[in-house]
Amino acid sequence: MKTIQGKDRVTVGGSGPSVLGDVAAHASVRNLARLIDEGRRVVASGSSGSSLSLVLAGLTTLSQRWLVVVAAHTDDADETHDELRAMGVRSILLPALESMPGEGAAIPATIVERLLAVRAAVEAGEDSSTFGVFVTPVQALMQRVPAPQSMAAMLRTLKPAQACSPGELIAWLDAAGYERTEAIEEAGQFAQRGGIIDLFPAGDDVTPVRIEFFGDEIERLHEIDLETMGSDRRVERVEVVAADASRLAPDDSGVNFLHLLPRRACVVLHETMEIVEQARGYYERVRDARGIDGPPAVLKICESHFGALVEVNQFSAGAASADTRLELPVRALDAFDKDAAIAMKEIAALVEGESRVADRCVVLCQNDGEQQRFKELLAAIESPAASRIESVVQYLHRGFVWGESQGSFALVPYHELLNRFTVRRRAGRLRAGRALDTFLDFQAGDYVVHQDHGIARFLGLTLHKPRELPGKSASSALIAAGIEKKKAKELEPEEFLTLEFAGGAKLHVPATQIDLVQKYIGGFGGKPTLSTLGGTRWKGQKERTSESVKDLAAEMLRVRAARESMPGIAYPADTPWQTEFEDEFPYEETEDQITGLNAIKQDMSRTRPMDRLICGDVGFGKTELAIRAAFKACEFGKQVAVLVPTTVLAEQHERTFRSRFAGYPFRIESLSRFKTDAEAREILEKLRKGHVDVVIGTHRLLSKDIVFADLGLVIIDEEQRFGVEHKESLLRLRLTVDVLTLSATPIPRTLHMAMLGIRDISSLTTPPLDRRAIVTEVIPYNERRIQQAIARELSRDGQVFYVHNRVGDIKSVADDVQRMAPDAKIVIGHGQMNPHELEQVMLTFMRGPSKDGGADILVSTTIIESGIDIPTANTMIIDNADRFGLAELHQLRGRVGRSKNRGYCYLLLPPERSVKDIARKRLRAIEQYSMLGAGFKIAMRDLEIRGAGNILGAEQSGHIAAVGYDMYCRLLEQAVHELKNEHPPAPPSSVSIEIGLSASIPKPYIPSDQRRLEAYRRIATAASREALEQVKADLTSAYGDPPRQVHRLLHLAELRVAAVSFGVRSVSVREKDVVFKTSRAKQLGEALSRTPPELAKAGKSLQVSVTVLASKHAGELAEVYFRPPEKYLEPETLLNVLRKRLSGTLAT
Repeated sequence: MKTIQGKDRVTVGGSGPSVLGDVAAHASVRNLARLIDEGRRVVASGSSGSSLSLVLAGLTTLSQRWLVVVAAHTDDADETHDELRAMGVRSILLPALESMPGEGAAIPATIVERLLAVRAAVEAGEDSSTFGVFVTPVQALMQRVPAPQSMAAMLRTLKPAQACSPGELIAWLDAAGYERTEAIEEAGQFAQRGGIIDLFPAGDDVTPVRIEFFGDEIERLHEIDLETMGSDRRVERVEVVAADASRLAPDDSGVNFLHLLPRRACVVLHETMEIVEQARGYYERVRDARGIDGPPAVLKICESHFGALVEVNQFSAGAASADTRLELPVRALDAFDKDAAIAMKEIAALVEGESRVADRCVVLCQNDGEQQRFKELLAAIESPAASRIESVVQYLHRGFVWGESQGSFALVPYHELLNRFTVRRRAGRLRAGRALDTFLDFQAGDYVVHQDHGIARFLGLTLHKPRELPGKSASSALIAAGIEKKKAKELEPEEFLTLEFAGGAKLHVPATQIDLVQKYIGGFGGKPTLSTLGGTRWKGQKERTSESVKDLAAEMLRVRAARESMPGIAYPADTPWQTEFEDEFPYEETEDQITGLNAIKQDMSRTRPMDRLICGDVGFGKTELAIRAAFKACEFGKQVAVLVPTTVLAEQHERTFRSRFAGYPFRIESLSRFKTDAEAREILEKLRKGHVDVVIGTHRLLSKDIVFADLGLVIIDEEQRFGVEHKESLLRLRLTVDVLTLSATPIPRTLHMAMLGIRDISSLTTPPLDRRAIVTEVIPYNERRIQQAIARELSRDGQVFYVHNRVGDIKSVADDVQRMAPDAKIVIGHGQMNPHELEQVMLTFMRGPSKDGGADILVSTTIIESGIDIPTANTMIIDNADRFGLAELHQLRGRVGRSKNRGYCYLLLPPERSVKDIARKRLRAIEQYSMLGAGFKIAMRDLEIRGAGNILGAEQSGHIAAVGYDMYCRLLEQAVHELKNEHPPAPPSSVSIEIGLSASIPKPYIPSDQRRLEAYRRIATAASREALEQVKADLTSAYGDPPRQVHRLLHLAELRVAAVSFGVRSVSVREKDVVFKTSRAKQLGEALSRTPPELAKAGKSLQVSVTVLASKHAGELAEVYFRPPEKYLEPETLLNVLRKRLSGTLAT
């Protein structure tokens, strides 16, 4: 949808009605524009819903000047900004700093927005031909901004073809507080390599970029994939803010934002009394008033600096000194009924009958899916009023009625019609964390597991000369082969991982075999016992674990086989309703969600019953996938049962399902202890008759007295929290109906791969675009800081979680909190309360803040750790945080930051005792990794172990601790293959190549040990030539052209990939022969005898002899002797000969 702007009329383009034009053309708006042009002070009464946004859009065009809209609340400013942009009006937001000065570092993302607004204000003052709207909450105007002359040191824009030398940019980054490193890992770092600078800008929603220079000009900008360090998509512009947050906070050297704007601009105050009230409250909470202007000073600038001032209030209150008072023809809409059918009759009543309030009605839908569904609902009411009800795809947050009786119209957002107010969040707020597999990321001193020798301590990377060719030195072997002495090169040193076992024994593992070594993660807090090099204990532990996983895999395969033979329901392809329903989802799906949804639909279309597990971190979109599956089942006439572990969750899911299903003829009910016996009996009767489509409840749904008319799908939330007594019922369900299980503990990729053959799993690892990072601070217990944190949350109409994990003194802690927030309504919850009482407490808090009949602060134990999703609760305070595990802290923190408002998490340290070292490290980790999803390199480890316990059962935890997590996954994968009589190919690193060549990655090429280890691992695990080509491309993109040693390493890896496809286990030089030990001697012999295609094309060939010696005993490997001309035994030449002969004819 586009917006066409003219001097007198603004038309919302497309086929929709010109509502924006009608507002702009109205006499009251024209009159207001004229008064602004005359420099008057105006008080306009009449404001409801989102009417101000349409008035502003009209005024901008009519008066062609900048308007400065001041809102009382942050969310009001956000909504106005979003609405104006949706109408095509140029709108610039000046956000408020969320951390008050003196409260620690401000959030760089907010600062970038503020600095960009400052730049736009300066440009607006310099160019009188531009116009638009600046939108700002009053708190943002009270916070001073940097003076224009200091902007150059704080914000820098980079774009291609810009004149800028590498030296100049580095000098700016140094001065701006950036850290120079060998390889970038975190925000606020940069690294240089010749004419390339890798930069990780400061901020919490930024992507690292690679800046390529051509002389003293920026040639290209690319995003960097941190996992591979390769260049990703091209970008046209990057905003870089100073990394030193202290210099960006407001101070007395700054200026008021209003002073930067042109004097002919007009200030619009929306709800003056509320602005004054909020400004006063904010000023009283500020601990350090440096850089803060008081409310009277800000209002004085509004009055004196600009030619015109407009107040827009719902009622006629306003300054007595106003030149003119004006009425805007705005009326409020009544709330619609929660039943969609009744709501549609109510919308028809708006434009027909004696009680009608408007001549026509326009329903504003956010997307095509909503519009299509609305048209269907409208057609169903069969009312003559339908011709006066139109729909357009346009965003508006709240509706209202505009105009007097003649020519009046009602604007109704579709979400308001269905009572489905979801928080409209702005996309692109957060980059996904670096998806580093936890098991690869080890450093000197960490415990590791060697596949064959057991648990050891990693001491670091060391350089050693590789061992000589068997029998003779490399030189003598080559001389014996007739190669001159001067050509016989000494073997270059190679990099090895040095591991220390029990008794101080050391083992040097070539870096090319790094995939034999994984980080030890055992799922318990203590240190593991080191294995004895050459001892039998490790072998015994592996064997015991192997037996256990075999039993586990056999049981899972038995259930799967039983399901395969049972008849299920094959659902048809998506219908138009299904498409509309999915299109109504107000956010953009992540790639993982789309992949998971496709897998679910594929399962549902088959005749065998579905049994799929959806794993993902809190807030990653599992419930939406379940809702879509439920809709598909309901539309096909089947019933859906949603099983949840707690009554509170049942209530929450009932609300979520009802909100998403609003406008469709499906009935959703919940069975819980909150229903009276009579209500429960009525629901059960309707369920039996098929009048209820979706029923949500606890294990009560598994009772024998529950009878479904036609059950088609069961959704199980957090299956591991159901007791053993429910296991049989769940197994019975699995064999007859489709089952979809949701788990909030993420499953690691390694376990996912291991279980592919026995369980259908979809993993959600990508955070939604609209999730912001949670500001996490570790602070000593300080009542003033706690008081400020609570006050800030309550001032934005939010709620606070206060976690205190000791029931004994929780009441006195709640009294302390009440003293800090005397006006707040506090409720207390803990696991020792009467269940009914506890659920009442939770439901009260779930209703929202006290002004909505809920509570402002919940003081509780860790019972809130999982399941409760309250978008208005965005501050978490955790008392005695040093006593919690990482997984607990992460799960608790996941309760906040689930809406567009930023989440805050304060980890309080005890004042009376010292914090143990391990706890300090843990807290530092959780504070550092405040991004979402896979970026939790440390915090996720505990969680993944917990996820394994949930999926595999607690009895497996001991085995995981014995052999380490990754080894456990490998053994499980092996057991599955054995039980299914499958023979997976050996990894390329299992091929030993001893032809007198060594290869490594030189430290000057990749200076960071961590990055070098990653490169070795990617090369060692690449299973195809294509994968190796990708590694090479990434290395070139990240570090420049690979040196000779790296090319050699890649060529050796290519030979291993080719050799393993022929069953080769070793390649070595023996006198004048190259000897292969293989299980596929015939195919290998044929491949070695063939002339490579490029030689054949050139009409050349090489005189070689190939001898195959069959194995003498069953199970032994055969030997293949390959003898090339003597001059080809030079190691580099030999490598190329073998590579071309085997790679050109890869075995199939």
